[in-house]
Amino acid sequence: MKFTTDFVAQVAQLANFTIDKEQEKELAQSFDDSLTNIELLNKVNTQGIEPTYQVNNLVNVMRADEINEANQFSQKEALSNAAATHDGYFVVKRVIDHDDA
Repeated sequence: MKFTTDFVAQVAQLANFTIDKEQEKELAQSFDDSLTNIELLNKVNTQGIEPTYQVNNLVNVMRADEINEANQFSQKEALSNAAATHDGYFVVKRVIDHDDA
């Protein structure tokens, strides 16, 4: 697949990004370079090679999910320092704007 500046402009519009013509050219070339590298990797013979998900043998350290009742708050205690509450919930200012149109 060859990335064109038209394709880059379309993706930028869908992502709501503003880019100029020079950036379109640079991004189209970068996308092409990335695909070329991926095509090279796809040509590597991996027959008989076990998939590797991580290479340094680290293991996730997990702990049991235990309830410590000494560290729990009642609802009243949790809401006691809130600036505003309503019917047992925290009230906060809207953090996401949206267009009603």
